[in-house]
Amino acid sequence: MAVALRGLSTVVPPTVLIQEEVRDVFGAQPGLNRLAQRIVSTSFNVSGIEKRHTVLTELSRDAHPDEPVFFDIDSGELLFPGTKARNELYAEFATSLYVEAGRAAIAATPGLAASDVTHIITVSCTGFYAPGPDFVIARELGLDAGVERYHLGFMGCYASVPALRIAKQLCEADAAAVVLVVSVELCTLHLRSSNDPDTIVASSLFADGAGAGIVTARPLEDGERAFDLDRFATRITPVGEGDMAWKIGDHGFEMVLSNAIPAIIDDHITGALEPLFGHDAALAEALATDASSDAIEHWAIHPGGRSILDKVESRLVLTEAQLVPARETLRDYGNMSSATVLFVLRNILDSDAAADGDRVAAMAFGPGLTVESALLTVRA
Repeated sequence: MAVALRGLSTVVPPTVLIQEEVRDVFGAQPGLNRLAQRIVSTSFNVSGIEKRHTVLTELSRDAHPDEPVFFDIDSGELLFPGTKARNELYAEFATSLYVEAGRAAIAATPGLAASDVTHIITVSCTGFYAPGPDFVIARELGLDAGVERYHLGFMGCYASVPALRIAKQLCEADAAAVVLVVSVELCTLHLRSSNDPDTIVASSLFADGAGAGIVTARPLEDGERAFDLDRFATRITPVGEGDMAWKIGDHGFEMVLSNAIPAIIDDHITGALEPLFGHDAALAEALATDASSDAIEHWAIHPGGRSILDKVESRLVLTEAQLVPARETLRDYGNMSSATVLFVLRNILDSDAAADGDRVAAMAFGPGLTVESALLTVRA
């Protein structure tokens, strides 16, 4: 029984952050030492990002709120709201993005209505509230009162992959299941000025966005483009537990993002792919002989940063063209944590280069260090 990801949709908030302008703001903050100023300049300049999106309208050039919370545009100073204030904004802005992305996914799936949805899986690591986004989606989209709801919280950048895996398992257990998966991340709520290198790097990368899709075993409609969800795998690397972490602080959530991460991925990415490719002799041989780029047409790599993509491309001997979807996503949207890989998948699906039957390998990285991967097939 083939289970497909259909109606893949992405949403971003309207306020745009231009990377060079944000760099200048962070570099001009009071209290930064010289080393921090150099790290700000380097991190922002080599990020591979040109623009990002944020729900924080007061970061807009034209915003002049009477009582700024995050940024005083008149003084140019970034402020330090507490975690409660940040999370209250998450509850306000994330709710609308959850509903908008979920509605878009249903509308983009031909032959499907909101009343057909049997399960909801929501994903986020940038805020909490209850009743949660799963409840709000069910209410606002008019889903059945008995819709089953699940939330994957605080897992980090890789969480959309296990969400899709769970959705597939639900459909395999019940052929009539229609699972709505929605990821919303508001990473910019946790940005702040600091002399800490990890915090500076995080500030140069993270952004806001939402992705959603429908997972179901229902047959595709004529002319519909989608992905078959073929196989999933997960792997915890033997090192790196302390190199990527996500903690709750007094002034928002705090990211640990060490400069050792690209090297760890370089050392362990092949091993992380072995359980995904191991069931197929041809794919296993391709991985062992550095011929992965020939066996898999498209690679949906989570763009955690430019250096990570560089390491993946080099270690797996991929072509520049195979990393274009990930690099374009990083360039235009930044790192939106768990939602990002859905943007990369949509980039591939919308591309003229994606033909019926093409194979896609998706990978995302997060705390642990955890590598989540998926094997998909384009249906067009």
